[in-house]
Amino acid sequence: MNCRFYLGLDVSKAKLDCLLLDSSDGKRKSKSISNSSEGMVTLLEWLSKHDVALDAVRVIMEPTGVYHEQALLALAQAGLAVSLVNPARLRKYAQGLGIHNKTDAADSAVLARYGAEHHASLRTWQAPAASVSELRALLARRDVVLQDLQRERNRAEKAALAMVTPESVQTSIQNHLDHLQKELARLQKLIREHIDDDPELRRMSELLQSIPGVGKQVSAQMAALLSAHTFEHAEQVAAYLGLVPIEWQSGTSIRARPRLSKAGPPQLRQLLFLPAVAAKACNPHVKAIYERLLAKGKPKMVAVGAAMRKRVHLCFGVVHSGKPYDPNWLAPA
Repeated sequence: MNCRFYLGLDVSKAKLDCLLLDSSDGKRKSKSISNSSEGMVTLLEWLSKHDVALDAVRVIMEPTGVYHEQALLALAQAGLAVSLVNPARLRKYAQGLGIHNKTDAADSAVLARYGAEHHASLRTWQAPAASVSELRALLARRDVVLQDLQRERNRAEKAALAMVTPESVQTSIQNHLDHLQKELARLQKLIREHIDDDPELRRMSELLQSIPGVGKQVSAQMAALLSAHTFEHAEQVAAYLGLVPIEWQSGTSIRARPRLSKAGPPQLRQLLFLPAVAAKACNPHVKAIYERLLAKGKPKMVAVGAAMRKRVHLCFGVVHSGKPYDPNWLAPA
């Protein structure tokens, strides 16, 4: 989709800095609006005031936690084509232009210019189904409760080792632990029921769990990820999760071990780590790549990274093909 106008939106908690670039003559218009539903109305009115048709605009944003989500959904529902740009890619682009200022106005200009120059590679964001959004919210809440539970367990361990810990403090910690464990169990139940009640999520979960080493937690997270994003091939999923190896080499003197890019969501990458270690013993495809890399003299962590990546490829494969895992499947040469 080659549009005439490119609207760069720099998102913060309170406001959106907007820069509208007319690619036909390079003219620019800027505006700052509130990051709210009222701000979205103001933005649409501003475009209409300048006689800018919605189907002639592509909006360029970068994901910023949850602060971009309201604008993303509202603009997509209004009929605008919206594209999300990887923040790391955008930083490199700005550096290549010699732009070192880090201001909201400068960032919105970089976004608009990036959209105009890379329009051919941009993909239009599609809102996930309501059931997928609800699953993602439940999973995010479960992750928060898990983190709180681990922190409280650490406090309980320190209290037990301290010279003096009042009984009232120990009781408070235990009460909080009990509450968090009950809340975690409640959320786990809600997640299972939500997946079971949705035919498509249930189908994906069953396909994913046909892979040895993929349990309920990993299948739920991968089902949510693959439902919310459009990936054309397995390598894109691995890259999104930060599981692609990065080479460190400069000249003949600097040569470090390859490491994972770690560019994606850390919680999901952490969730994939331990099952990948276990999967190398029970999954023939993961085991084969792990042992092959060790035989080549690669470090164990490199082999584990490859095992994680292979499991992600398998997850994409069963969902994309609609067929359960086949231990006898051979990748094309």
